[in-house]
Amino acid sequence: MTDKWKQLKQWPGWVVLGVVAVALLAFGSIRESGPRTSEERVEEISKQLACPICDGESVFESRNTASVAIRIQIKADVSAGAMGDDDIISKVAQVYGARVLLVPQATGIDALVWALPVAALVCAVAGLIVVFRRWKRAADTVPTADDRALVETAIREGLDES
Repeated sequence: MTDKWKQLKQWPGWVVLGVVAVALLAFGSIRESGPRTSEERVEEISKQLACPICDGESVFESRNTASVAIRIQIKADVSAGAMGDDDIISKVAQVYGARVLLVPQATGIDALVWALPVAALVCAVAGLIVVFRRWKRAADTVPTADDRALVETAIREGLDES
């Protein structure tokens, strides 16, 4: 009976593993691998940069002369083929400042601004888990004979004073 029980307990884990593997394979097969043509690359880079003059518009959406000039520069850099997407974005950010970045950089202060709140949340959740476990352990303790005797004595003394 014990061997059958162990086998019965193990099969749900394999089913879950199979479902996760199939889901990951399906996701990997339908996911886009990124821009394929030069025009798609220009569009993707333009969508990651904010218009330096307009509020709330990307370089891709804006029709401002500054945005048009940035798109022309991006197209020239992509056509040259000497720079990657991140290099082109960094080049534009050096000219217009970090305010044109719609996607934060993964280094320096920008990374800290995004990582610190997540780290604080993880620490807070871990702290709450520790505190709740301590409270649960304290609530689950069974009173000893000494504890019961102490309570009975306190009750008797309280009744005697009345």
